[in-house]
Amino acid sequence: MSTDVNTCLGFDFGTRRIGVAVGRSLLGTASPLEPLAARDGIPDWAEIERIVSEWKPDGFVVGLPLNMDGTDSEMSRRATKFGKRLQGRFNKPYFMMDERLSSHEAKGYVIERGGDRDFGRNSVDGIAAVLILESWFAQNLNSA
Repeated sequence: MSTDVNTCLGFDFGTRRIGVAVGRSLLGTASPLEPLAARDGIPDWAEIERIVSEWKPDGFVVGLPLNMDGTDSEMSRRATKFGKRLQGRFNKPYFMMDERLSSHEAKGYVIERGGDRDFGRNSVDGIAAVLILESWFAQNLNSA
């Protein structure tokens, strides 16, 4: 693996909700946690501190919502700022992972498993964070 990250928290950044997942590089898998409420992209940092204390991650992976043509968007700039704040607050590295279509893929995952098409946002946010983190593991485990 190209980084020394064993346990990682993954985030699907949003302005109202932030999906969260925890994963381990040994298995390359992740599990969803409860999404975080956010106000205009600003989370309850005390809640993130609680999650960091509980899971003791070695680093963070934040989904990077690029435009379909690969260019930056306002949301990608905000997600990067969120990653920088995670690093600054917790003194752990953050990594950005292209997340184009992760929410779309998460919705398909919920439907495929018999979930409601009306989506409780909780399930989609967490699954999107899982997809982001597992994609990052796959990319980094395969490049070692």
